[in-house]
Amino acid sequence: MEGIPFYYFTFNNVNFHTLKINGWEYNQGEWTETVIDFPTVIINSCNPKSRKQSDILKKLKKYAIFTSFPVGNKLKVYNKVLQAKEFSSFLIPSTNVRNAVECISFLQENPRAVIKPLTGNQGKQILFIEKVNEQQLYQLVDGEQVHTLDQKDLESMLTDLICKRKYLMQPFVECKTKTGLTYDFRLHVQKNGLGIWEINLIYPRISGNGKLISNISSGGYRGDLEPFLLLEFGDESNQVKADLEHFALSFCAHFDTLYEHSFDELGIDIGIDQQKRLWIFEVNWRPGCKHREFEVARRLIPYCKFLANFT
Repeated sequence: MEGIPFYYFTFNNVNFHTLKINGWEYNQGEWTETVIDFPTVIINSCNPKSRKQSDILKKLKKYAIFTSFPVGNKLKVYNKVLQAKEFSSFLIPSTNVRNAVECISFLQENPRAVIKPLTGNQGKQILFIEKVNEQQLYQLVDGEQVHTLDQKDLESMLTDLICKRKYLMQPFVECKTKTGLTYDFRLHVQKNGLGIWEINLIYPRISGNGKLISNISSGGYRGDLEPFLLLEFGDESNQVKADLEHFALSFCAHFDTLYEHSFDELGIDIGIDQQKRLWIFEVNWRPGCKHREFEVARRLIPYCKFLANFT
């Protein structure tokens, strides 16, 4: 539709000896196999699954411009935004989980806390811990399961957890609807054909079953922005919408300056507490596009043309 040659290919279709790729081209309603030269721009929509594929990807970067680049784990993103200062007030104070004793100490100062894997996991393996009383009892919420543990059992469980993967710990920021459901906002922002950030979509993600996680992959569902804001914020809904839109564009423009590579799209997860203060929950470099594939492509393909012409 944009008049741009477009092909699909996999890692194993790349030949560095001939500098050719066995790809697939869309012709008259069918995908046909064809041999092509190395392209100017590559939409790297999937990660390598092996060392061999990683090597191929690394070599391809010498010949073509890639559209997407990782932001790093949650702590790396946190530290970059914190050090840059401009948006640090939107950060939830975060600390690396090194041992169970530090977690217990953290809970003395923050009676409600959340523990998240450092690397994105679609809302899975996120734990919520609340200090119940002065008898050193703690309530731990893991998905739909709720456990009451004493300090010794909690330390043992956290020790096992930390041995398996890396986590960070944060004070719990409550973001609930009037009916008590947990929610957040996904701000999906993309570069357009001029290399300028544009909002693709902003939508609320609401937990469907009383869980503390609103991620759609973990059982939440997507709502429509304007009706949701009107229901939750009434006369202030237009202002909240404007605040979300302004934040989405200004934060992405700022975030782009913190890395060596420019990003093509970002998905920022935002919470709003009872004082209507915005908090950054997470920044994603591949936010997904289920049910809005055309809207993503409508910006992505012109952005690829921009990258090709820019060089």
